[in-house]
Amino acid sequence: MIYKCRNCGGNVVYDPDRKEMHCPYCDGTDTQDKLPGGGMETCANCGAPIEAGDYRSAVKCEYCGHYTIFDERVEGVYEPRLILPFKIGKNTAVKRLENEFSRRIFAPESFLAQATVEKMEGNYVPFWLYDMKAYCHYAGTGTRVRVWVSGDTEFTETSYFQVSRDMDVDFEKLPVDASLAMEDNVMDLMEPYGYEALENFRPEYMSGFLGEIYNQDAETLEKRARDKAGRDASVMLHNTLNGYTTLIPQQENISLNSIQSSYALLPVWWYRYSFEGKNYDCFVNGQTGKVVGKAPLSVRRIFAYGGTFFACMSLILLLLKGILEGL
Repeated sequence: MIYKCRNCGGNVVYDPDRKEMHCPYCDGTDTQDKLPGGGMETCANCGAPIEAGDYRSAVKCEYCGHYTIFDERVEGVYEPRLILPFKIGKNTAVKRLENEFSRRIFAPESFLAQATVEKMEGNYVPFWLYDMKAYCHYAGTGTRVRVWVSGDTEFTETSYFQVSRDMDVDFEKLPVDASLAMEDNVMDLMEPYGYEALENFRPEYMSGFLGEIYNQDAETLEKRARDKAGRDASVMLHNTLNGYTTLIPQQENISLNSIQSSYALLPVWWYRYSFEGKNYDCFVNGQTGKVVGKAPLSVRRIFAYGGTFFACMSLILLLLKGILEGL
């Protein structure tokens, strides 16, 4: 499907800043008509070939710049239950990158040049959101040590306690990304999202962005969800065990019960920069603006900075020498 402006025929896209559908060609708002797409091989606007690949659900035509959403990949088993619409637009995402990397003086000069950041694209990344219950039990021995001095003698008193904790933890919408193209640890760092803003899926939100279907099903990724829930539950359990000098665990159990999973699309701005034959990826959370990624190091800029530094030091030493000789 493609969203066409009924006024000018342009491609109507969702604008995160306006929070509405917008035609960038005639500046119209909510003027979209949904038209069927041209399949997964041809652009619905200009007829040029497009690449859907194995998982793409929305693409941008390289020839006319229009965005096409593949009906077959947002319906049936691939229809997301939920979507978190982009909250920040491209300009804001670029500013977040600039704020994050402006102090990286050894990055290449073109790293954040306008011509390169224009390639940044918004992506709807597929996630499974799991609801789980964790049942936690801890039993052990805790000690509290008190030391005091009386006269010339130091005394140490050690008290022993039987420590027992039972705790239930409810996890709602625990996220696990279902995209093979996105590194799991990077997507974990993109958290947290504000899940209160999740909405029932509407394809209009995808217009103007790239999208993917889930690459792995909920059952396959449940182990990752259980691992994340288990780690978080363990941290919360141990946070209740404060106040002891030492703890000697005797028993610690965390059991998890999976309740349900929901297929959702979450927003990520993706900026790829190529430098000396290697790709460097930076990501901006499309809702919160959180930045994850790293910039490459330019050897030329490092040497240039080093040369400037030593030249300045040499000048300072010469000036000091002249001052001392004049005394």
